[in-house]
Amino acid sequence: MRWMRTAGRALLVLVVLSAGCLTSGGPSRPVPSGDGRGPLTLATAGDLTGYLGPLLEEWNRARPGERVTLVELPDAADEAHAQMATDLREGDRGRFDVLNIDVDRTPEFAASGWIRPLPRDRFALEEFLPPVVATATYDGRLYAVPYVTNAGLLLYREDILAAEGVRPPRTWDELERYARTIAPRHGVGGYAGQFLPYEGLTVNAVEAISSAGGSVLDADGRRVTVDSEAAREGVAFLARGVREGWIPHEALSYKEEESRRAFQEGRLLFLRNWPYAYTAASAEGSKVAGRVGVVPLPGPEGPGTSVLGGSNLAVSTHARHPDTAASLIAFLTGERAQRQVLTRGALPPVRADLYDDPELVRAFPHLPTLRASVLSAVPRPRSAHYDQVSLVVQAVVRDAMTGRETPGSAVRRMARELTALAHR
Repeated sequence: MRWMRTAGRALLVLVVLSAGCLTSGGPSRPVPSGDGRGPLTLATAGDLTGYLGPLLEEWNRARPGERVTLVELPDAADEAHAQMATDLREGDRGRFDVLNIDVDRTPEFAASGWIRPLPRDRFALEEFLPPVVATATYDGRLYAVPYVTNAGLLLYREDILAAEGVRPPRTWDELERYARTIAPRHGVGGYAGQFLPYEGLTVNAVEAISSAGGSVLDADGRRVTVDSEAAREGVAFLARGVREGWIPHEALSYKEEESRRAFQEGRLLFLRNWPYAYTAASAEGSKVAGRVGVVPLPGPEGPGTSVLGGSNLAVSTHARHPDTAASLIAFLTGERAQRQVLTRGALPPVRADLYDDPELVRAFPHLPTLRASVLSAVPRPRSAHYDQVSLVVQAVVRDAMTGRETPGSAVRRMARELTALAHR
């Protein structure tokens, strides 16, 4: 299915080439001279849906002197990030001017001096879902503009729960009980997420810890806060599932697509995944089409907390035509383009009004649930060293889920390793 995306991690990585002078900013970086208007090159980490081309054609017809040429980076988010970081380290010799970076990369890029602060009055931020704007700020300043958002959801088999006469789970206790008792009666696995040790496991772990009321780092990313009873409860939830069997052992090898296929092929009762998986499982040709429901992620006492996914558009410190770059960002985050992000790209938009549009809700019935999940979502740990933070979380939680370490011991180790990282 060429139109599908995975976890918000294969979201567009847009890069616009040019130069000039928007609000200058980027720490200790020179601001190029120029009139700020001119052609652009837009690079993406794989436009899997094909919706971006028509949008850019519309831009090019209206602005022949500021044409955008599309260039694709690798689909994998880590590879795209590596190429962007390498290019940005080249300074004014680099090619990239505007980058659509994963939401967890804003602090890294801002702290490195690779992107410049942006003037808030150029963009309709007041029309965006509030949590997405927070992902685009660093040290109290706007360094990017939200472009696509995402939040984790719980997919479930409506037909199986209806046959058992139960409602979809709102708490961990209900999820565990149904996954342990109902799933075996229908010959399916209980519950799965993305549990291979990669970024997806970090997301699942942070969601579990946050749902229990804990956190990994404080809001500024400067203090380690994970050594808490809430964090132990969240890690224990995941570890218990594997130990008791209601999380299938096979799920320890799942990324987004593996878990999506398992659910779509009728092998799971419950699945934590991003909205694209609900769209795919509900589409014609899916083995479970017409039998899929979706609700917010459960938590210990009620609805839990998702991690906020998505991507943000930022302007390189060395952009040669930054005024055009800002205009392009405003265009791509405008109402018309954002509508196509959803209808043609099957990606969650950042503009709040689209989630209440009756026509869109009829076509995408999960929008109200997704909106609620985005509004209550939390960002991944904010750190200029996010890669290292994520690797620590993955490794420690993996050891807890495979029984190499108790949840309590795992959380204490996570706190030690993150503290050591903070003092490097």
